[in-house]
Amino acid sequence: MMNALVVDDSAVIRKITRRILENLSFNVLEAADGVEATQVCYDDMPDIIFLDWNMPEMNGLDFLKDLRGMPFGQEPKVIFVTTENDIARIRCAIEAGADEYIMKPFNEHIIREKLAQVGMAVD
Repeated sequence: MMNALVVDDSAVIRKITRRILENLSFNVLEAADGVEATQVCYDDMPDIIFLDWNMPEMNGLDFLKDLRGMPFGQEPKVIFVTTENDIARIRCAIEAGADEYIMKPFNEHIIREKLAQVGMAVD
């Protein structure tokens, strides 16, 4: 079973994403911000991370930059899940190491498509 980490300061978004990913047979961990996510990654690096941009303590972009510098931090696929739709922001995220980008709101179909695009297709 693949491990997913959902990083978002919204408990509702974490719950929705968790439900979708569990339905797709992922084991799901959660973090409310980049600081919590960093600790989760040091304890057990996930296979994929669904990452919000705007969070307290440490935002998604700063977390992503830190992640890519960690031991094994290049391995997880990272999909930003955010309301940020400015092309410069999207480019910045991709340049920092994001693999894909999802706009909120989203659904299971969109998650499935993005998983396939990053090479993690599910049945």
